[in-house]
Amino acid sequence: MPLQGNIRDFSTTQLLNLVNLARKTGTLTIFEALKTGEKDAMGGDKMAAGKQRAAVSFKAGKLIFAAMDAQDGNLVSVLNKAGKLNDEQARIIRTRAKNTSDKALALLLINANYVSQGDIVSCIQRHTLDVVYNLLSWNEGPFRFEDNTLPDSNRILVPIDLENVIIEGSRRMREIEQLSDHLPNLDMALKFPENPKEKFKGIHLSVEEWRVVSFVNPKNTIRQIAKANNMSDVEIRRIVYGLEQAGLVEIVKPPGMEQQASSSNRRRPQARTPQVQKTVVNKLIDKIRSI
Repeated sequence: MPLQGNIRDFSTTQLLNLVNLARKTGTLTIFEALKTGEKDAMGGDKMAAGKQRAAVSFKAGKLIFAAMDAQDGNLVSVLNKAGKLNDEQARIIRTRAKNTSDKALALLLINANYVSQGDIVSCIQRHTLDVVYNLLSWNEGPFRFEDNTLPDSNRILVPIDLENVIIEGSRRMREIEQLSDHLPNLDMALKFPENPKEKFKGIHLSVEEWRVVSFVNPKNTIRQIAKANNMSDVEIRRIVYGLEQAGLVEIVKPPGMEQQASSSNRRRPQARTPQVQKTVVNKLIDKIRSI
């Protein structure tokens, strides 16, 4: 019988500790919380499981896989996000290897000298940890742990010791609380400060930071920028915080935010992925890099 509950009552950190101590093998699935209108034994709202939000798998107490439904976690996306494949390479590979498994695709990429085996292992490990660290910040949602249930054999599984994950996760939880306090509303936007040339002089940005910079525009909300770059709430908050502290961007209200607030009874428009002209982005990045 699977272990079931709600991370409101039994946190993700406690679940990781249980898996680690018992050397469990299986998959933890976390779902959207749907109110049933009933009360539980503690007087809280009873929740039913909605659609799947995330899945984390373990083998003999080691973390081996993690995926979030809101993110594309296939190998091409993971390598593209880490900067091992550029956007054009990722687009071509997705088109030509549409039905190829991650394991088969990894061999093709290694043989074609796109990436090394070490690149693939480190990028998958980083992606897995990013997903788990993001889950640690969730404070509600039904979960189910099913013994001996693992991802399909075509997935690339990288074993990671849970002790270090739990320790680092606790440190990051404190960081996440600070980031959320600093930037509670992801529907704010970003703009460049005055005299951006002076601000960017001598600055070295990561691939992910460049991608966020390329979408900086008061019309694009931070939430939209995160979605366009396949980033979690934690990742986008961390990058925006760093850019803001360096004086490279400023947080502003997007156009029409006041009108939306005063018209809350109207239907909320669906957030759209921000559109950025590729030539404009390339010119901006080339210009900043040449400073």
